[in-house]
Formats: sequence, structure tokens, C-alpha cells
Amino acid sequence: MSAEPGTTFLPHRTRPGRLPAPRNNTAVDAPADAGGAAAAVARTSDRGARVVAVTIALVWHLAIGLPAVLAARSTLAVPQVVLGGWLLVAALGVVAGIRLLRDSALPAPPLAALLLLVDVAVFAAVGRAQLFSPANWVWGTLAWFFLVVLWGRPVRWLLALLAAHAATALTAVALYGATGAADLARSAMALYGTSSLPVAVFAGATALATLSRDRAATAAATNAVVAEREAAERARHDRRERLAFVSRAASDVLTELAQGRADPADPEVQRRCVRAAARLRRLIAESDDVPHPLLHELRAAADLAERNGFPIDLVTIGTPPPLPVRIRRSLADPLSATLADTHDWARLTVVSSPDEVVVSLVTPDRAGPDPAGQPPEVSDGQVEHLYERDGKIRWTQTRWRR
Repeated sequence: MSAEPGTTFLPHRTRPGRLPAPRNNTAVDAPADAGGAAAAVARTSDRGARVVAVTIALVWHLAIGLPAVLAARSTLAVPQVVLGGWLLVAALGVVAGIRLLRDSALPAPPLAALLLLVDVAVFAAVGRAQLFSPANWVWGTLAWFFLVVLWGRPVRWLLALLAAHAATALTAVALYGATGAADLARSAMALYGTSSLPVAVFAGATALATLSRDRAATAAATNAVVAEREAAERARHDRRERLAFVSRAASDVLTELAQGRADPADPEVQRRCVRAAARLRRLIAESDDVPHPLLHELRAAADLAERNGFPIDLVTIGTPPPLPVRIRRSLADPLSATLADTHDWARLTVVSSPDEVVVSLVTPDRAGPDPAGQPPEVSDGQVEHLYERDGKIRWTQTRWRR
């Protein structure tokens, strides 16, 4: 028999009291990254700021810049350059905005260089008469497009572009001869007023995304601790109830033996004792810290059963995925009951994949009632239980599917 790569096939006839541990090198999927929720919150916060930046840039450019250019077209030195620059920046802003909102990377250096060239061209073409008027749209609009194309980059990039823009504006003011105190004050106010708000939005969006990420990470960590504590409390309560149930079963049969109401030579009494011992052993195995709890619990049940002196064949294929205790119980308990009733031989097979675990047990069929009143087919919604007997063998199977 062959197995797929990544699985181990280990048929083995064990000796009484010694059951081998299946070996398998199949890797178990790593748990999801705990910081994923925090990153998602940060992306959501950042996306809102991006929508604001793109909207302000395009609306300002269209609602304020274009009417001013069209109204002052006849007084511009080279109106074709001013209007052409407006159209070029508008197209660039639409493309960059779409890519930014789709989380696509932007080629920031060439776009920034193109914006600076438009800046120089418009200042050169606007003329002295319209230098400080709204027709010189680069005063108020260009900083927002700097913000759009540099989104996600360090803030020093934006400051460098704004410094280049300021240098271009002051050079144009000097070349046009607008060096009076009033003109220089107007230049300073224009540069400050049109640059401070984009810088504030850029820095604020970065800080808000960082703060959102940190708070979401803290909340996720707190929720994880609370969930672990609640899960531990539920597990402790469940284990206490199961221990009480198992203890009652063992206490009943021991009380009957002590009072002489049960005969130790009676096969039914012996089966009850073996089942109670198997349940206790499996309950102890549940709390062991082992790589593959299901296999460990099945080995514990088989180890107790084979102390009667009969051999067990154990075959494992694949590695069981991490399963809750309740699922492991549903997979192992029916087989433990059958093992407790076996006196000749048994063959236990465990076939595992990331989405399915099948546990099968074949034993000789002897006269007598079905162990634990086995039904032919049962399903609790997550684990299927099949049981058949034909006078020669008994076949018990449990199957879990994701």
C-alpha cells in the first residue's frame, strides 16, 4: 500500500502494554495572524482619509481653478499653457486618485516631477497681472495633488515638494518684479495658506491610521485573553461534568462488586469494568499536552484494551488537524466502547487530511449485544458514526468533515 507524499503509513502489530506513537511530518497550518484585524482597521481609516484628499484636490481644481482660468483667459500671458497645464493636472489627478482608492501603487517620483514642471510652466505663462489672482491656480491647487501622488510616503517627501513649489513661486515673484512689501506678504500668506492644510491632512491621516491600528491591536489582544479565559472556564466545567459521569459509572460497578451483587467472573461485569477504565484513561489523556491529541487519546484507549493480551494493528495516514475536545470525543468514544468489548485482535486505522478525519476499527464479531448499544448510523452534525457486524467482524467508523 502506498501513501501520498507528506503522509506516513505505519502498519504495526503491537505487543501488550506497548503501543507505538505514529510518526508524521505533515505540517499543521499556522494560526491566523493576530494583527490582521488591527491592520484591517488601519486600512479602513486610511482609506477614508484618501477619499477626503482626492475629493478636495479634484473639487478645488474643478470648482475654483477652472472658472478662474476661463474668466481671465484674455489677460493671461500664454493662456494655452495655463489651460493645458490645468487639463494635464486634472487628468493626472483622476488617474492617480483611482489608483490610490484601489490600493494600487503610484509611481510617485515621475508624477511629482511632472507636477513641478507644470508648476514652473504656469508661473511663467500666467503673467504679472494675474500672478496673485485665482487664475494662477497652482497657488491653491497643486499642493493637494502633491498630497495625492505622495500618499503613503514619508511626510518629508511632501515637505520637499512644497519647498520646491515655494522656491518656484518666490522665483516667479522676483522675476516679475513683485518685490514690494505687500506683494511679498501676499506671497507668504498664499504659500502658508495653501500648504499648511495639506500637510495637516497628510500628518493627521498617518497619525489616525497608526492610532487606529494600535487601539485595534489592543482590543484584539484583550478579546483574545477574555476568549481564552472563557474557553478555559468552559473546558474546566465540561471536564468536571465528564469526570462526575465517568466516576459514577466506575462507582456503580465497584459498589456492586463490593456488595456482592455482581460476579467478577460475569463477562458483562468485566466489560463494564473495562469500559469504565477506558473512559477514565481517555479523560486523563485529554489533558495531556501532546502534538496530536486525537492519536494520543486513541493510543491510550488501545493501550488499556490490549492489556488483555490481544494484539492491535495501528495504521495512521496523515496528521489530524487541531480539533476541539468535543469533536475528539465523538471520534474516539464509539471506538473505545468497541475496544473494551474485544478479546481477540483489533485493527485501528486513522486517515487524516486538513478537512477530514476518518477513524475505523475492525474486530472479530462475537456473540453478544452490541457494545454500548451501537446504532447502525448516527450523526451529530459534525461527526458521523457508522457501525456494522456480519457475524465474522465488527466494523466501527467515525468521520469528521470540516
